[in-house]
Amino acid sequence: MNDLTPVNPVAMTVFIAFFVLVTVIGFFAARWKRGDMTQLHEWGLGGRQFGTVISWFLVGGDFYTAYTVIAVPALVYSVGAYGFFALPYTIIVYPFVFAVMPKLWKIAHAKNHITAADYVQGEYGGKWFPAAIALTGIVATMPYIALQLVGMQVVIKGLGVTGEMPLIVAFVILALYTYASGLRAPAMIAFVKDIMIYIVVIAAVWLIPSKLGGYAHVFDAADTYFKAKGGATGIILKPTQFTAYASLALGSALAAFMYPHTMTAVLSSSSANTVRKNAIFLPAYTLLLGLIALLGYMAIAAGVHVKSASDMVPALFNTLFPSWFVGFAAAAIAISALVPAAIMSIGAANLFTRNLWRPLVSPSITPEGEASTAKMVSLVVKFGALLFIVFLPTQYAIDLQLLGGVWILQIFPAIVFSLYTRRFNTPGLFVGWLVGIVLGTGLAISQGLKPVYALHLGDAVYPLYIGLIALAANIVVSLAISIVTPRRAAVAV
Repeated sequence: MNDLTPVNPVAMTVFIAFFVLVTVIGFFAARWKRGDMTQLHEWGLGGRQFGTVISWFLVGGDFYTAYTVIAVPALVYSVGAYGFFALPYTIIVYPFVFAVMPKLWKIAHAKNHITAADYVQGEYGGKWFPAAIALTGIVATMPYIALQLVGMQVVIKGLGVTGEMPLIVAFVILALYTYASGLRAPAMIAFVKDIMIYIVVIAAVWLIPSKLGGYAHVFDAADTYFKAKGGATGIILKPTQFTAYASLALGSALAAFMYPHTMTAVLSSSSANTVRKNAIFLPAYTLLLGLIALLGYMAIAAGVHVKSASDMVPALFNTLFPSWFVGFAAAAIAISALVPAAIMSIGAANLFTRNLWRPLVSPSITPEGEASTAKMVSLVVKFGALLFIVFLPTQYAIDLQLLGGVWILQIFPAIVFSLYTRRFNTPGLFVGWLVGIVLGTGLAISQGLKPVYALHLGDAVYPLYIGLIALAANIVVSLAISIVTPRRAAVAV
């Protein structure tokens, strides 16, 4: 496939029609489950009133993003079985959510916490450690938003449209309806997005193999391709990849619900029981993810050749599907960028307002002032990500997102361990966080911003996810300092 695809009027018309539909829904959302948008918990958490069905779509729409739909099959297309680490990761994560998040929700609801850093401030007091937690969340989220733009950019390019203007228009619209409707907008749009993605994936995994001679031929073609390619690729994991694969899955699972966007989606639920039910039903998305990953093998069997692996999914659809379906699939993936980007910008804005601006700059700010500040920050965050993509190479966003995973994992002890024990205190957790951030960043830079580090123990070498290595150091340091310093006292509410 050439880099430049001719514009297909039918595909473009279908794409624009669904984009307009989503825009209308986004602006209408402010009238749905009405609330006082001058209050941050209404704008930024949807009034904490989303039941099981809405939360299921919201968390799914927030967790399985446009970049997931583009990047997971692209990784499988490039390296084979190793790219499937996202599957065990999304299996491990839900028992964790079932066990931990309802407990966190109860405390957050009782004490009116809107962010994870609010919870840390409520448990440990002070303002600098919660500010460090908030800053970690914001910095880790920014490249994640930028990657949603990358996903949208790829599908727009697949429709034959070049240049940045379509991306800018899409994100101006996103910024306006998020400003007006808050979390209600992505919650409503998530219904449309998820239904569209399910249709696209089910059609693809049913029809594409039938056009390529069945799944047996798809896997045979992929196997032949990777054997010829050589190196650490193949449709079966090599023994040297086992520890890297397992640690990436575990580390990613532990980090997943520390991000501001997933935390926001959980805290917007109407009850702890809603969170538990979603942990039970959300694995349906893992099945979907496994099917999406198979598109990587299908592209190999279809003889798709692209300069950048990220262009693989649009190229595959352009090769095998009629124009109207290409437009529908492109719209589904683009909308899959809008939902998480909106929630991410809201989550980052909530953190900035509640845990940086209010305690450090404006302690006397009113609730209305908080909501107004968060709305403005959500605009700044989105346009910051847009400028990132327009003016800097995409690779920077990908590299920073890998670092973001390492960084966000370092807030895990402060949030999760404090739910179960009072043994950890502020000095221990603060120093542990700093050690984890510095070590994780240093190891990642030493590996050229790759996520895996080869740990040498005696004569054995164990490639491990850097985030998990940094987290282990974080925990050891946090515990050691907490043991030799006074146990934390309860903080008055």
